[in-house]
Amino acid sequence: MNRIDRLFAILITLQSKKYVTADAIAAQFGMSVRTVYRDIKALTETGVPISFENQRGYFIVQGYFLPPVSFTNEEANALLLMEAITSRFADKSIQQHYTTALNKVKAVLRGTQKERLEQLGAQITSFSPCGATNDFAWLSDLQRAIGARFVVKIHYQNVAGEISEREIEPIGLIFYALNWHIIAWCHLRQEYRDFRASRILRLWVTGDAFRKQDHMSMTTYTARMDEEYASYTTAVKES
Repeated sequence: MNRIDRLFAILITLQSKKYVTADAIAAQFGMSVRTVYRDIKALTETGVPISFENQRGYFIVQGYFLPPVSFTNEEANALLLMEAITSRFADKSIQQHYTTALNKVKAVLRGTQKERLEQLGAQITSFSPCGATNDFAWLSDLQRAIGARFVVKIHYQNVAGEISEREIEPIGLIFYALNWHIIAWCHLRQEYRDFRASRILRLWVTGDAFRKQDHMSMTTYTARMDEEYASYTTAVKES
């Protein structure tokens, strides 16, 4: 990668995250931290308003935006492939947003790239041997609630067919066993519970702030899942 391409790639990285450390940039582009300092200085000299905050890293001052001017064929093809995956594994709300976003990407492609993308699109599809579809539209609202830390009310049907009304504080989404699951603090049970998205019958984002202030991270939760799974598989082998 030449320096011009690297500077542009660093700028895109800074735009994609709130803070980026020099060490993270160095690791991503395979260069020394000293070179990162020189590249950041070069970007600021061209007028990009980059600032720095101790313990967090570099960030672009709010209000600055550089729209993407081009995509490589490989980048456009990767987005097209993700559309097929999204249509299989995301719910209706995410499918709609992804399609809208992809159309914006297509709008800035060159004519020959659009033609190639359309040809490739006709040859990529998704297949569900079980005929299962994510026929619900909760993921977009749940993402908003997780980001804003809003309480969510749901009507939930468990595996036995019993329906209950819950107030939950969602801390994350996880995809496993071919289903989306919401990990949330349940006020009814007073513990973290795993709710399968396809079993939610109705959902409201209340706009009320989380009442529990000390939620665990999803990293901690998934680590516990790994430990429980490891214990289970060990017990099965020993039985």
